[in-house]
Amino acid sequence: MSSSSRLPCLFSGCPLMFKSQHGRTYHVRTFHINSNVRSYPGQSQSIPESTQAPPPHGSQRIEHPHLKALPCDANGTFLPPGSQPTPRAHATPDDWTPFKNKLQFLVADLLYRRVEMSATSIDLLMELWASSMDGFGTSSPFRSHQHMYTTVDSSSLGGVTWRCLVAGFSESIPRSAPSWKRTDYEVWYRDPDEVVRTMLDNPDFDGQFDMRPYIELDKRGKRCWSNFMSANIAWNHCDDIALHHPDSSFGAMYCPLILGSDKTTVSVATGHVEYHPLYLSIGNPHNKVRCAHRNAVIPIAFLAIPKGDRRYDNDPEFRKFKRQLYHASISAILRTLQPGMTSPVIRRCPDGHYRRVIFDLVAFIADYPEQVMLTGIVQGWCPRCTASPSDSGRASGPRTRNLTDELIKLLDSRALWDKYGIDDDVVPFTADFPRADIHEMMSPDLLHQVIKGGFKDHLVTWVCDYLTQTYRGQANKVLDDIDLRIAAVPSFPGLRRFPHGRRFKQWTGDDSKALMKVYLPAIVGYVPDDMVTCISAFLDTCYIARRQVIDEDALKQFDTSFSKFLQLREIFRATGVRPSGFFLPRQHMLMHYHVLIQDFGAPSGLCSSITESRHITAVKKPWRRSSRFEALGQILSINQRLDKLTAMHSDFVSRGMLPAGHIPPSGVSFLPPRDDGPPTSGDDGEPADDNVLGHVVLARSRMKNYPQTLQELAAKLDETDLPALTQRFLADQLGAGPGGALASFLQITTTVHVFHSATATFFAPSDPSGIRGMRRECIRATPSWRGKGPRHDTVFVVEDDKKPGMRGLNVARIRLFFSFTYNDVKFPCALVEWFTRVGVDHVTGMWVIRPDYIRNRWNRAVIHLDAILRAAHLIPIYGSHPLPLEINSSISLDTFRGYYVNKYIDHHAHEIVF
Repeated sequence: MSSSSRLPCLFSGCPLMFKSQHGRTYHVRTFHINSNVRSYPGQSQSIPESTQAPPPHGSQRIEHPHLKALPCDANGTFLPPGSQPTPRAHATPDDWTPFKNKLQFLVADLLYRRVEMSATSIDLLMELWASSMDGFGTSSPFRSHQHMYTTVDSSSLGGVTWRCLVAGFSESIPRSAPSWKRTDYEVWYRDPDEVVRTMLDNPDFDGQFDMRPYIELDKRGKRCWSNFMSANIAWNHCDDIALHHPDSSFGAMYCPLILGSDKTTVSVATGHVEYHPLYLSIGNPHNKVRCAHRNAVIPIAFLAIPKGDRRYDNDPEFRKFKRQLYHASISAILRTLQPGMTSPVIRRCPDGHYRRVIFDLVAFIADYPEQVMLTGIVQGWCPRCTASPSDSGRASGPRTRNLTDELIKLLDSRALWDKYGIDDDVVPFTADFPRADIHEMMSPDLLHQVIKGGFKDHLVTWVCDYLTQTYRGQANKVLDDIDLRIAAVPSFPGLRRFPHGRRFKQWTGDDSKALMKVYLPAIVGYVPDDMVTCISAFLDTCYIARRQVIDEDALKQFDTSFSKFLQLREIFRATGVRPSGFFLPRQHMLMHYHVLIQDFGAPSGLCSSITESRHITAVKKPWRRSSRFEALGQILSINQRLDKLTAMHSDFVSRGMLPAGHIPPSGVSFLPPRDDGPPTSGDDGEPADDNVLGHVVLARSRMKNYPQTLQELAAKLDETDLPALTQRFLADQLGAGPGGALASFLQITTTVHVFHSATATFFAPSDPSGIRGMRRECIRATPSWRGKGPRHDTVFVVEDDKKPGMRGLNVARIRLFFSFTYNDVKFPCALVEWFTRVGVDHVTGMWVIRPDYIRNRWNRAVIHLDAILRAAHLIPIYGSHPLPLEINSSISLDTFRGYYVNKYIDHHAHEIVF
């Protein structure tokens, strides 16, 4: 190739020339900039202290012009611009009240919140501690568990007091009446106004808290939806507030209120012990804060669950009473918030400033049965529109509070029930609050409508029904082979395994999410191609909806994928699986997702998985710590102590008495994993916090018992070409090119270190600033993984960053992580085996690759770690024959001729593998 046809380096002052775009991209990423790393003006290449990254270059944020969230003093008088907030704490930096000292607080926090130690074990520990201190003039931090509980209870921070209201029939009830009529129902609750006051005053939210609704535009001028305050409802309701209360609302801060409720069972053995918690959150904290349960979702009530004899299960009067009790209870609980919905109240915010705050009921997180109860509709109808069950294949006109009121005036109960699916016996609690429309408040629910509903309960069940009716006596054999295929997929960071297929009784949301990642290739060959493509279209729809940031282009992609799914799902009707059609309310709700995303932001921020996860910490774990007898009172006390400990944590951190790493819940460590011990649960697939630089680094600790010279290492590992490949790599790094004459003369005589893992930290392409949460995963290359053979993960390698998706990427398998030093420069690198791209499979929509062989030998190379983007997941192309029983996940990457590049392994991969 002549010098005139070579490509120059893009950085001025660099004299190197390259034969291909691949070589230039590799050079630029290695020597000049790693395109995973994002830096901003004035930001150094280290983990910054700020908790919120700047917006992407070129983006625009338009904030609401009327509700400006202006700081004021404690009396509501606006402060001059630039005024500093009044310091929160008046206590001295060494005041650990109500504890005597730092040790006493840390012990209480460790035993009660982190370890959840029982009372008897605490007593024994304190006794042993005191005995060990004999002769030293000191004793244990607490005399007993009761002493520790009393100390925590005496804190003035956090822990809003629980109260009780009693509901029942007011008139005289005869003794012959059903038991549910003669019962008084207790509803335990906390003042929601005080709970919101505590949330707003939480310094832990500072930097991850939106004061004003805003419209976010990317650098192309296109609208983006992410956190709740970026969505339409927040902006539109602020317009309504400004219109009707222009004087009192000017300069105020908008505080949207988010509710959530769902029954949960705590007794696994009997299943009869259940509770109905009601949760409260606010829309100002970023979605990731709410999803991480950082005290942004608080239980404010335990609603009554009326019980009756079996003969009353279908009694209309009993059903009406349960609905009325439900709504009346919520209305009574929220009444203290009502004044702040029309006139601003003064509240302190996470940054320490006081502001004039206006409350607004905007969203309710609930699954479909709860939505039926909330909206007063007939089972089977849509809570968002008037589409009937017989016409659920398309969306209809929206339900609104005003429409329901007008219909009730015009029609009788039978017509309302039959024609509009309205139960006029129910008056929603929102009727007592301004601007609140229960139908508008019904937020998207990824867990029950998409993951467990549309995918697991519908599509997976339909596929099983098709296999049963098609293969008849051989159906179980086919299902077993599909399970074997699922169990044989290669390992991946954070991937839940199915070693025995899908045959377990109780599915969780995490189980359904894990199955989504690996299901599609497993059914290829056993079901019609249109059925596979239908499920692929649904998965694309799901993964777009699960993104943290959704722009206008993503919404168009969502519409396209969902329309394709609706068209292709007819295969299930044609094959006799769904002869009666698709009258499915949860699947029907996807027709509203375009509008719901615009109204509420990214659906992941309001998913019922948030409340279901909160059940664990607020209900299930406290119940297990209780005596199980009349446990509700004990559950309330445990929740209150946990809130107090969390509030004290934040207070001590804000006063500099504890390092920031002590903020609960425990933060994710951003150091690469150690290789000198067993793997921990935090190694794989965790979300990293803001502004962690996107890059790939070797593990902190090298592996011992390996030779430390290149030739001896090659001999031990039986990698005879390792020295030559490393010389070519070094020659390329030095600018001579891998094929240059210099390569054979380069001698690497320094110590070589071997590592069994590296850590990749990266962001989603839809979120180029990484401010909604970057991802971290551990890439492994180890000769023994959990006692079941070697594990050599696959990775994406950037070949040409000018080309989109897989056209600019290649896939390689890591054989060895190692590093060496040459001329005082350290080179972290990897020995890899290359794959080659074949193309996109039109049935699954997934890229297909195969091992890259040269003269019957796998093409190998040594590459710099900066060329690696992140881990890749491959799934074998199983073909049409049953899988041999000896095939398992540890050998599947060595067994098959072709592989799918799994774009469904997570929603980040879904954005880059196209």
